[in-house]
Amino acid sequence: MYGNGVGTHSNSEPEMCDEAGYLGGNDDDRLSKLPDDILVDVLCHMSLKEAARTSILSSRWKHLWKYIPFLKFDADSVYKIMDHHSADELIEIEAPKYVEWVNSVIQSHKSPTLKQFKIHFHLDRKYTDAITRWIEFAFSRQVERLELNHESFGNPKRYYCFPRFHSFATSNSLKALSLKSVHVRDAAVEFILRNCPRLEELFVRYSHNFSNLEVCGSSLKLKRLDLRYSFDFESLKVCAPCLTSLKVPITEGLLLENVPMLVELSLTCHSIKGLISALACCFFQLEVLSISFFDKTTETSELDFGQMPKLKKLSVEYRKRGYEGLTRLIAALIRASPHLEEFGLTYNWLPATTKKDRQLEDAIRFPHHHLKVFELSCNYSRISNVMVDIVGGILENCVVLEKIIVDPSGGHFPIDDREKSTRRRRAKKQHEPQVPQHIELVIL
Repeated sequence: MYGNGVGTHSNSEPEMCDEAGYLGGNDDDRLSKLPDDILVDVLCHMSLKEAARTSILSSRWKHLWKYIPFLKFDADSVYKIMDHHSADELIEIEAPKYVEWVNSVIQSHKSPTLKQFKIHFHLDRKYTDAITRWIEFAFSRQVERLELNHESFGNPKRYYCFPRFHSFATSNSLKALSLKSVHVRDAAVEFILRNCPRLEELFVRYSHNFSNLEVCGSSLKLKRLDLRYSFDFESLKVCAPCLTSLKVPITEGLLLENVPMLVELSLTCHSIKGLISALACCFFQLEVLSISFFDKTTETSELDFGQMPKLKKLSVEYRKRGYEGLTRLIAALIRASPHLEEFGLTYNWLPATTKKDRQLEDAIRFPHHHLKVFELSCNYSRISNVMVDIVGGILENCVVLEKIIVDPSGGHFPIDDREKSTRRRRAKKQHEPQVPQHIELVIL
């Protein structure tokens, strides 16, 4: 699956071009006469395995691939066979081969620095020693972007644990760190932030070991922080003067201080009151806002979000029961965003009908003069006038609307082509009659 020690295949043969284009190093081979740095740059645009295979072309090419500053160990070919194996079977069969491949490339690699080092395979804690050695190697080569993507289809109890305190985690070169399905403790993150002064991006997804994390420091260069799908948070404090994008799974226990550059925010809401309180310091500066409301989100009769005068794009995922609560929330958010241009809504708890209520209709009037694009993602597996009412409310209140996009799949679970076609026809039947001709209607 992964080839021999350098990622080549013994039966590979060099490609023949025309008579003057054989990449074998003869006098007519213009490509081979280019300087090393240009040839290495050409190899950087290939996959790691493709680049390694060029070593058989001639002695001129034999070692060039070893100087590539991008080591991306993707295992796309492995995931193609997942339909025929369970996750555990796949790991048992392919993981040792993958580890051997990475080890062989690292042993051969000669570039003194790395722009990127990427591991993409489900490796659990059984391979802790190997993974830790790879991290040490990357830091020793002054890596700028480090990514460990161990996928998320395995048992979280078997995830690799990122080392807490290590001398290799001190780096003046690291700009981006991405960890997926890797357990990370608060202390490890805080240590990295203190000892990697040039870090600009930190992504940690599907980690179960956070509790009371602090991302704080007046000298932090951090611009993007993404902790979505990480669990067990009790509190999160963020104080980062350069931060522009924040994506977190909580509102309760979230404390934001000194985030003057923050313009993009994504979070999961468990309390609307907590949401308003946590974001009071930055509502006025946000340009992009994404909020997920789940079934346990506590409601409040006072939906006062203040003003978000710079907000251009708003996304709401509403996974709660109750159409009235949704419509009041939409009205409050849009009313608080006078310059909003794009609004996306995902909503799948669909009652068959909605109750007409004059008091509710009056409460959800929100005349808007800037919203141009509305995207609705709903489960059109059955007929419900909820979608018609939602689109009708947008049409009635948003006078400069140009485009409506409808995703009838619901956006969460894959569906087969037949079901997708049925839902598209259902969405088309419901919305085509109500959408004026001057507004573009797109059914995905």
